[in-house]
Formats: sequence, structure tokens, C-alpha cells
Amino acid sequence: MKSPALRFLVGPLVTVVVLQSLPVDAQEISELQTDLSQMLDAYRWEDARWGVLVVSLDQNDTLFSRSPDSELTPASNLKLLTTAAALRILGPDFRFRTYLLSDSDIVSDVLEGDLVLYGTGDPGISDLFFDERGEVFELLADQLETAGVRMVTGNLVADASHLPGPLRPYTWDPKDLNDHFAAAISALSFNENVVSLRVASSDQAGSRPKVYTIPDGAGLDVLNLAVTSPRGTRPHLAILREYPLDPIRVEGGIALGARDAWRQMTVPSPPHFAASVFRHVLSERGIRVLGDIRVVETPDRSVITGVTSPTHHERSRVRILATHISPPLSEYISAINKRSNNLFAELVFRTMGRTHEGLGSSEASARAVSAALTEIGVPMEGVVQLDGSGLAAGNRTTAGTFVSVFERMAETEIWDHYWASLPEAGTRRELGRMYQTAAAGNLRAKTGTIEGVSALSGIVRSRDRERLAFSILLNGTPSTTRAKRVENLVGARLADFMRTPGRGPNAIVEESFERTVGPGESSQRYRVRAGDNLSVIAYRYGLTLGEMLRANPRVEPNRILVGQWLTIPQRGGGS
Repeated sequence: MKSPALRFLVGPLVTVVVLQSLPVDAQEISELQTDLSQMLDAYRWEDARWGVLVVSLDQNDTLFSRSPDSELTPASNLKLLTTAAALRILGPDFRFRTYLLSDSDIVSDVLEGDLVLYGTGDPGISDLFFDERGEVFELLADQLETAGVRMVTGNLVADASHLPGPLRPYTWDPKDLNDHFAAAISALSFNENVVSLRVASSDQAGSRPKVYTIPDGAGLDVLNLAVTSPRGTRPHLAILREYPLDPIRVEGGIALGARDAWRQMTVPSPPHFAASVFRHVLSERGIRVLGDIRVVETPDRSVITGVTSPTHHERSRVRILATHISPPLSEYISAINKRSNNLFAELVFRTMGRTHEGLGSSEASARAVSAALTEIGVPMEGVVQLDGSGLAAGNRTTAGTFVSVFERMAETEIWDHYWASLPEAGTRRELGRMYQTAAAGNLRAKTGTIEGVSALSGIVRSRDRERLAFSILLNGTPSTTRAKRVENLVGARLADFMRTPGRGPNAIVEESFERTVGPGESSQRYRVRAGDNLSVIAYRYGLTLGEMLRANPRVEPNRILVGQWLTIPQRGGGS
């Protein structure tokens, strides 16, 4: 007698119907648990701590666990909490707005007062979503021209008061603050708050080299102390800054005719940077601003009063001269999870606090995330969220929390958006790992890496097309590279898991191999078992060690792991 049909979702708009429920095979689960344990135990570090959990979303049972309730630093896996809450609080169709405002009159073609560039936290004013990084500013300039403005007698005011608070969280490592991944957080951001410096030799030895900023008109304080040295010399050029608020120093030398030197840095003041570039755009369009650039960071100094997120109400005298509306939040969520973009995560995080409590602080935002996820049944006790991106080493959560997020989000109407935002294994520019396994094109998961921390949490389909939610957290590792090898093995093993021996999969995941099999040859695959070594496997298949190494160019001869897949070349076309 057949059991009732089971229906479950395996991805956006894809439903699989299983005509008969599969019996739980204790032996297969036991083998899975043994294999996963051996994979984790293969790397032993004195201070390392694992937190691992694997749960079936379709059978509602736990397949593997190791300290799933240990409160560990999650690194960028924290973005999974940020994005899940954002979809619930803000909604996938939420859009940021950027305005040109003024409380002054336009007489003829002259704005007699200040022009205000007002941001509400849009992180996407860059070339990530537009053909040119300055395209949004060009569109605002178009609208300003349409409003009849050709001159501004007052200042260009960079108003970032919508999200007041520290630009750089105190919980971040000070050594990271010059690097692009730790850009300052501001309601008025441009080019992801980073600038590139290009240093080119001058035309004459002994003179100063030329220093360019990209984009133009960045308004940065740069001290050029370098010298162009004679052709053929090998001087050392350094582009330096100890702290983001310090001037940038160009020191040392660059040889005459040598290649340009480049460095990317975070900008000291995102609002000032955005306004400087916008002023440059206006100047090129023939719109003159006679005053200076003035930065506003607190609501009490803003031309706007009574601001509420996500929209605002202007005073009667304040007019909107131009508006830019961002792409929908669902696209930004993908940038956060697939690109692990920290600035996007932080601004979405701060916006949730602004929406939930009227405050854009990290504390208010963390409370908003906790409330949103608790509402759908995610246990948030013990979760410490200091930021939205996971850069802070003081963040704490558990493998069980992440698995619960997947379980609960899969029951909501916004699941498709969340699932689609997760990086796909074996896909370039997403999760370019596990490409030689059944996880490729199947597993979707968020990575996480900071010093001493590696993480991978997501969902993979087994050979039975069963959805397995998993989380792998590791703290205290001296090698995140080696840790990620273990994550890859675990992901591939989960993709290969099948509850019922002898039963073929309901769907086949196409696999690709880096090695091209030569004429007259074919290949098969072998999964490494306990006690194996490469020589023994080669002998078992009548091969030499050299043939095995040529078929598996990335394998180290003396370091194969339980659960690892190897390609076994065969002669004569047999497989």
C-alpha cells in the first residue's frame, strides 16, 4: 500500500511530488554521520571549535550534529540573519530614495540658497547596478536642469542625518578600516565609499609624479611627497594612511616611464565624498555652485524635520527638486549574500533599526532583526549581533540558529527571494567551489571568513532530492583555507547522501570535471574511505600512482581525506 504523496519545494517555483515516502535507512544515516565525523576530525587544531548541524527540511529529522548550540563567531554568515529580517521588515519591493532639496526660491535660473543632497541609506549609487558609477548623479543633474536651475548661490549640503551614528563601528578591527571591505557607513554613500588612487610618473626625473583619484573630483586630502626617479631604477612607491581620517601620503619614488601604481582606499567622509563628486558632475554640466560643501550628520542640523523611514515628510517650505529611486531590496539582498558586500549589509541593517524604532543605531537594528526572526519562530536567545555584515569578531550565534532560519523562512511567502539570494556552488562569482561534485548547481550557501573563523551555511538537495539545511561554523582555526576544504567535503557528501540504498535519484545533477579524458579512455569516480591512501586506490584499479595524479591534478599525494572524490581513469572505454 502506497503512503500519501509528499509535496515539497526545492527551489523557486519548483515542486517535486514523491509518490511514496522513503523509509528512513538507519545504516545510510549512520554512514553519513561516520563520514562527516571523520571529515571534521581530519583537521585537529588545539583551540578550534566546531559547531555543525544538518537537518532535513522534508523529513524533519536531524542527520548530524556537533555542538550545534555553541555560541560562535559567524563572520559573514551573520548576513543570513540580516537579509532574512530585511525581507520581513522592509519587504522585497522596498526601495531607497535620494533627493535634491532646497528651502530657497528659484529666481530666473538661480537657486538663491543651499542645494541639499539628501540620502536615506542607498548603498547602490555605484557601477554595481549602473553602467557608470556616476550615472545616478547625472540623472539628478538632469532633473535639476529641468527644474530650471543653472546656478546655486549657497552651499552644496551633504545631508546624511537620516542614519546618524558612528561611521565606523568600534567593534571592527582598526587594521581593516583602510580596506574596501570596511567602508564607512553613511546614509549618503557613493561608489561604495571607496576611491582608487593612480600614481603616474611625470615627464621629468626629479619632479613629483602625477596623482589621480578615481572617480574625479573626490575632494580628498592627498600629500604627494614622492619623486620621479631616472628611467630603469627600481624605487619603492608607497601610498599610505594610518587611519581613515588622516591625509593620504604618496611617498618614495616611481621610475620614469614605469607602470602606474594603484591603490584602493576607503574615503574618510562618505557624505563629503558624494557631494564632491556630484559637484564635479554639476560643473561639467555648466551648473555652478558658488558656496562650499557642508556636511550634515545629525537631524537637528538638517533641512528636513519629522523624518520617518522609509518615506519622509518635508516642511512646507522645502521642495523636492530631484529624486532617485533605487532598485528593489530583493536585488540588494542578492548583492549582500552572493557578493558578501559589507556596506550593503550595514546600510540595510541600519535601515531596519530606523524603520523599527526610528533609530539607525546598531543596537536598534539588532533588536529589529531579533524581533523579526523571533516572530517566525527562530530562537534568538544567545545571539549577539553587533553589526549587519559579520565583520565584528564579537558577534555570536550558533549553527542551530542558522538552520532554524532556513527552516522557518522556507515556510514564508518570501522564501523564493531568500533562496535565490544564496550563492550557488560551482558557479563563477557566486560560490565557485565543489564544482567537481554533486553539490555543483545544487548546493546554495553563504560563506564566512575573518581571522580564525570559517563558516558555510545553506541548503543542499540529496540524491533523493531531499532538502538538507546545514550550518558549519569553525572558530580558532589557523588556516581558513584548510577549513574550507572540509566544508567542501561536507557539502559534497550531503549532496551524495541517499536514504534508500539502490534507489536512483529523482533528478540527476550534472557534474563537470576539470580533467579531459584522453582518446580511448573513460573515467569513473571513487569516494575515499577510512584507511585508503592514493597508492592503495591506484593498485586496486590496476593503475600507477602517476596515472592517478594526472587524473586528479589538485590532489596532494600524501593528503587525501575521507569523503573526498577521486577520478579513476580507465582504458578501453569501460566504466
